[in-house]
Amino acid sequence: MEELARAGLRHICLSPGSRNTPLVIASARNEVLVATSHLDERSAAFFALGAAIATDSPVALVCTSGSAAANYFPAIVEAHAARVPLIVITADRPHELRYSGANQTIDQVKLFGEYALWSVDLALPEALPSALAIRNLRATANRAYSIASGAMGPKGVVHLNVPLRAPLEPTDVPTDAQVSPNGALARDDGAPFARFAPAAGRMLSVPAVEEIAALIADHPRGLIVCGPRSPRTASAAISQLANHTGYPLLTDAVSGLRFGLAGPGHALGGYDSFLALKHPLLAPDLVIRVGAVPTSKWLNQYLDAASPTRVIQLSDDGVWADDTHRTRHFIHADAVRLAEALMQTLQPRDGGTWCASFARCEQLTWQVTGEALTSGPFFDGGVVHDIVTMLPDGAMLLAGNSLPVRHLDQFGPPGTKRLFAHANRGASGIDGNVSTVMGLGYARAGQPVVGVVGDVTLYHDMNGLLAAHRCGVPVILVVLNNNGGGIFHRLPVRDFEPEFTDYFLTPHGLDFAHAARLYGFDYTCVEHRDAFGAAFASALTTQKPSMIEVRTDAKADLAARSKFMVALQAALAAALPTS
Repeated sequence: MEELARAGLRHICLSPGSRNTPLVIASARNEVLVATSHLDERSAAFFALGAAIATDSPVALVCTSGSAAANYFPAIVEAHAARVPLIVITADRPHELRYSGANQTIDQVKLFGEYALWSVDLALPEALPSALAIRNLRATANRAYSIASGAMGPKGVVHLNVPLRAPLEPTDVPTDAQVSPNGALARDDGAPFARFAPAAGRMLSVPAVEEIAALIADHPRGLIVCGPRSPRTASAAISQLANHTGYPLLTDAVSGLRFGLAGPGHALGGYDSFLALKHPLLAPDLVIRVGAVPTSKWLNQYLDAASPTRVIQLSDDGVWADDTHRTRHFIHADAVRLAEALMQTLQPRDGGTWCASFARCEQLTWQVTGEALTSGPFFDGGVVHDIVTMLPDGAMLLAGNSLPVRHLDQFGPPGTKRLFAHANRGASGIDGNVSTVMGLGYARAGQPVVGVVGDVTLYHDMNGLLAAHRCGVPVILVVLNNNGGGIFHRLPVRDFEPEFTDYFLTPHGLDFAHAARLYGFDYTCVEHRDAFGAAFASALTTQKPSMIEVRTDAKADLAARSKFMVALQAALAAALPTS
């Protein structure tokens, strides 16, 4: 624990148990580590995931042996897919008890398989360890932190399995070794025992930059598409590159680029609406892809149907993200340095009618959106729109999977206000979303943190609500309650009854006021837009855990969205006739 702290670890999530007693006490007594206690390992892991996302640095987990470790698995799957740094420390039984039928003993060696970047089964503690054994332990801790944090490749999960023999409590026994042997002492300058320096920002050779620049110069009808988890630090450079090349910049709601850009080359975010309809837009002949595969079904279909002659995929961490496999140029390089090099090589271009057509579609989309929300029926997409417009600068927003993240992508308007929007889009599960927003709020204390989730998502992770008071997280949780899996109304299976209602919608009839009361949340239930606006504005000022349950009807919501799309189609047809 000392070495992990020296390497840079600050946050560690502990769950109670017996076999992990030495690890828990060492963590809690460390003066650098900030420990939080979690009763449920599944929730703890998603809490750690949220904290790691918010801090962009490794967060550690400690649990006891057996199925406790297996409960980490869903969050580890998400962390692996989303490249979120976690250090998972699982206590284990000593080797002589493995495969013996001993209680609470499972095979934990490489338990998480390929979902961990590195897995180590540590040596058993010894009474009088050699200097080599202690150096190994120190170096392993340093390597674990370095690998998780992406110093040697993509960020992700490292698993340290720690076998321990009784006694587990910090009681003195005659064979205790109180000090490290010579040659294995911690560095007296406070630095980690072994330091790992990441390579300087990856940069293409001059000929490679010139090749990409020539492609861009030869293809004026291009797009820059930023999917989830685009590199945060490159947002300004990517925006400037879009303006310099004359390429429209299409930004996923959780790309990190939709909210907070200012000036020329600003983000476009209305494409999920206008690309779903008949529109006057031509197909691009070059696409620059950044980040993961976009959330929008209609954007993905538009790009695939366009069959551009050139697709350039820019990856900071070297991970492939193109499910249609149209990439012709895969570039593993630092996005900021590459964008700057391209702008130095290319002559600026204004984009002309190509850019103007996208800008006009964008403008019409948000105009019609505003009119639909003002004069049309109240529906769940409008709730998400109002959250985005009402949040203050610097706030953090987590959109739950299923409908909320899609609503954010369609109805979350871009703007200069800085919002840190996230969603667990690595594996896109609804499990652990509540605990994730708790972790986000814990790691960003002092900033408003809002989670907007569906009713089934909350049901999956109600125990995550415990962290609000236990860890001091004044989160605002907006629950879109349409009494079941409303997203399935968008699928063809909706026409097949009774199976659709019984096995897909799965109406539950739950009233979440009881859950809010159980976990000490202020609670409000609303059914109208004005009531929601008032409740949300009040929650932003209270600095207390708050739950706003929005009662909606899935069929009515779908009808309201369809009415909006009809109005948008009419506006597009009138202003920009299609060929």
